[in-house]
Amino acid sequence: MITGLHYLNLVVPPGTLNLAREFYSETLGLTPRPVPHLQRDSLAWFDLGTSGQRIHIAEKPEDFTPTSSQQPCFKLGSVEDLVALREWTCAHFERGGEAAPKEADKAGEKNSGAEGVEYPTRFFARDFAGNRLEFSV
Repeated sequence: MITGLHYLNLVVPPGTLNLAREFYSETLGLTPRPVPHLQRDSLAWFDLGTSGQRIHIAEKPEDFTPTSSQQPCFKLGSVEDLVALREWTCAHFERGGEAAPKEADKAGEKNSGAEGVEYPTRFFARDFAGNRLEFSV
């Protein structure tokens, strides 16, 4: 039986693992994790808190376009944490730079997802490579 998620793999353009390391560790606050020696130039791994779950970032094949609505949803510990991360992510979007998100829901405004009472408090962003990310309580 499935008991949890061990890791989720996202892809980024070739030659941008340094931007992935900046975005996922500095903007999202995930903890970098060592990767196997033979893959250290093609992968970046990040721990999701102390859950044992991880995000793996790999360089993408040339024909992949990450602009779909497929996304992982990251769970935060509180509404306050969600609001703080949304503000931080939006600030990085507005500040710009190579590792900046391509899109980010603005702090204090309606999120870009579907509306309804079924949905938790959340927001969305696209990382520097265009991967859609959801954040929720």
